[in-house]
Amino acid sequence: MASTPLAKASASRYSSRMIWDTIANIPTAQLLTFIGGGLLLNLAPGQDVMFASACGIKGGPRAGALAGIGVGLGVMFHVVLATIGLGALVATNPGLLIFIKYIGAAYLLFLAWQSWNAKPHSPATAAPEKPWRIIRRGALSNMLNPKPVLFLLAFLPQFTHVDYGPIWQQIFGLGLIFAVPGTLVTIAYGVVAGWLGLRLGKHLGIMNRVAAVIFAGLAVRMVAK
Repeated sequence: MASTPLAKASASRYSSRMIWDTIANIPTAQLLTFIGGGLLLNLAPGQDVMFASACGIKGGPRAGALAGIGVGLGVMFHVVLATIGLGALVATNPGLLIFIKYIGAAYLLFLAWQSWNAKPHSPATAAPEKPWRIIRRGALSNMLNPKPVLFLLAFLPQFTHVDYGPIWQQIFGLGLIFAVPGTLVTIAYGVVAGWLGLRLGKHLGIMNRVAAVIFAGLAVRMVAK
C-alpha cells in the first residue's frame, strides 16, 4: 500500500523526534562544549565567510545574505554525506578528493574572471540578480570543496558515543547544530560586506576587482592544502 501524505509527515516527525531524543542523551557539558567550539570556529573568517563577503562586496547586502544561505545549504550537504558515510569514502580516496578540489577551484576561478570583467554598476542601482542564482553559487562553492566534509568527519565524532544512541543520528543532529549558527554568522558577514560595498559604490570597479582577487585566492587555497 502506498504511503499517504499524512503517514509520510508522521514518519518525518517521528524521525526528527528520534534524532533530538538522541542528542538530548549527550551530557549537557559535552554538548555545550561542542556548541561553543563550533561557534568559535564559525566566527573565524574562513572560506565560506570570505565567499559570502566577496558576494556582498560585489552585489550588496542582499547578495551577501543570499550567498550565506547558499553556503549553509552546502554545509548541510556535507553533513548528510558525513551521516551516510560517503564522506569517509571521499576521505579515503585521494584521487576523488583531488578531482573534487580542482573542480571547485576551477569554479571559483570562473567567478573571479566574471567579477574582474564585470561592468561597474552600483548594487544600489543595478537590477537585482535572481536569488536562486546567488544561492546556487554559494551552495556550489561549498559543495565542490571537500574540506568541510573532512572537517566534519574529524570534528563531530569526538562528541559521539554509542551509549547516547545511533551514531548516525548523533552525527546528523550535531551537524545541524553546527550548520545553523554557522549559516547565520556567514549571512551576517555577507550583509556587513555588502553594506561596505554600498558605501564604496563610487569605487565599484575597484570593489569588483577586490571580489575577483578573493575568489581567486580561495581557489588557490583550496588546491594548496
